[in-house]
Order: sequence, then C-alpha cells, then structure tokens
Amino acid sequence: MWNHWIRQSHRWLSIIFTAAVIANFIARAAGANEPSMWITYSPLPPLFLMLVTGLYLFVLPYIAKQKRSAASKTL
Repeated sequence: MWNHWIRQSHRWLSIIFTAAVIANFIARAAGANEPSMWITYSPLPPLFLMLVTGLYLFVLPYIAKQKRSAASKTL
C-alpha cells in the first residue's frame, strides 16, 4: 500500500515540478524585470519531496532483496 502511494506521489510531484520550471522560464522570458521570488523558488519544494520519494524508490529493491535473502536463510 505504501509503495503504491509513494510511487504515485513521486509521479505527481514530477508533473508539478515540470510545470513550475516551465512557469519559471515563461516568467523570465516574458518580463524585463526579475520575476517574483515565489516563482523563482517554486520548483524547490516539489524537487525536495521528489528527492525523498526517489531515494525511497531507489532503495526499495535492495531492501526487498535483503528480506528475501533473510527469509531463505531461515528455511
């Protein structure tokens, strides 16, 4: 259950991150002035959350392999 939720969250965060980066480029291209700070830093929160969920998804197969190895040794 958790794995599915984290995987879906990672996918949606990547969509939000991509939209924030695109909005950042559009804001920089459209105006002669520097865009506001919230536009500039808007990609950072989803990027941080993607780091956390991505590291979890990266480590998940190794944890499963260790669990299988430990289970086979007890048999």
